[in-house]
Amino acid sequence: MGYAVANLARREPAIEVDFALIGHQESWRAAADILAVLRGGELTALPDDEIKDILPWIPPRTVCHVDIESRAGGNARGLYIDCFIPPDRLEAAYVHENLARVRAAASCAIKSGAKIVSLGGFSSILIEGNFDQLPEKHNTVFTTGNTLTVGFIVQGIKKMCALEERNLRNATLLIIGATGDVGSGCARCLAPVVKRVLLNARNIERLRRVATELEAEGVEGELSTDLQRFPTQADIVICAASLGCPSLLLDRIAPHALVCDAGYPKNLSPNAGLVGATVFFGGLGQIAGGLSFTPDFFGILNRHPFPNVVHGCLLEGMALALEGRFEPFSKGRGFITPKRVAEIETIAARHGIHLAPFSNADGPLERQFEYQTQSSRGWVARHVRPPSERT
Repeated sequence: MGYAVANLARREPAIEVDFALIGHQESWRAAADILAVLRGGELTALPDDEIKDILPWIPPRTVCHVDIESRAGGNARGLYIDCFIPPDRLEAAYVHENLARVRAAASCAIKSGAKIVSLGGFSSILIEGNFDQLPEKHNTVFTTGNTLTVGFIVQGIKKMCALEERNLRNATLLIIGATGDVGSGCARCLAPVVKRVLLNARNIERLRRVATELEAEGVEGELSTDLQRFPTQADIVICAASLGCPSLLLDRIAPHALVCDAGYPKNLSPNAGLVGATVFFGGLGQIAGGLSFTPDFFGILNRHPFPNVVHGCLLEGMALALEGRFEPFSKGRGFITPKRVAEIETIAARHGIHLAPFSNADGPLERQFEYQTQSSRGWVARHVRPPSERT
């Protein structure tokens, strides 16, 4: 065990850093895969119980270099820094321990000279936009990345509705985690274009503040801390709650509802059993220009069925780095507006960062449309046939 930890602590050569990405793994399998690459392929894989013993002792550190290409020309160089938060320690009982890990990861980013840092997953939730909790920042700025995440969630809802010929304006929208930065941002963007809004979160006072804000814009709806108390069934659901593990069960939804799971870790329990519903993972974008990791973590840090797909929270910092806008674009809770979403979407699109193809826990949602795949001559559109049509 001593050798494994010492080996993981080796120093990386200095490079000029445009951006840094701070994250953590949502499963033990993902954590094990990262440790395997860091230890070197020549070493025997560690048993699961040893991985669970080692991981809590690994300090936050740079895992790899990240390079991203812009479709507008140019590129940006960065780092991925893992907090090494054990996947079973995302609950409230570990908040102080995990906050210390995020602060240590932020120190790594600052020492690297990163100009902008994106906070991914629970790292942004722990900070809650209060960047004063982070170490002295020198010339480094931080962003939660939540604005672009909201943009991709909203784009995904609208595109799915169009693909499945759903009338968004006649829909009842349920937002779970409606008081969080992402949930409230989705509410501001989608509430004006649906028939009715249902808001759910744990804190009733925060729920009332969000509802009051929407009412001032002429939006009608209901709020409750208990999903069972909504008398109305939802046609469209956005799951954006801060859960330590996938545990959410849904039953107050309409048959054939559209469900966007935008949590990290995912919100929906594997036992949710949403028969007839269309479930997709939201808040994801795809980089058309190209993405590379050194060492090669492709398929480990971006565990998606399509190439170059990354969470919107991390993509926001990358897009801003490509744009040369080193500013805390997303900070605090409650500042995500349709105008700000449109602005970051425009920046991302200019550099070839767009909504990712749809997928869920079963893999690609292949029945509808084309996706981008890389060939020797560049990016080419390919039609993906449903499994029933394949030979």
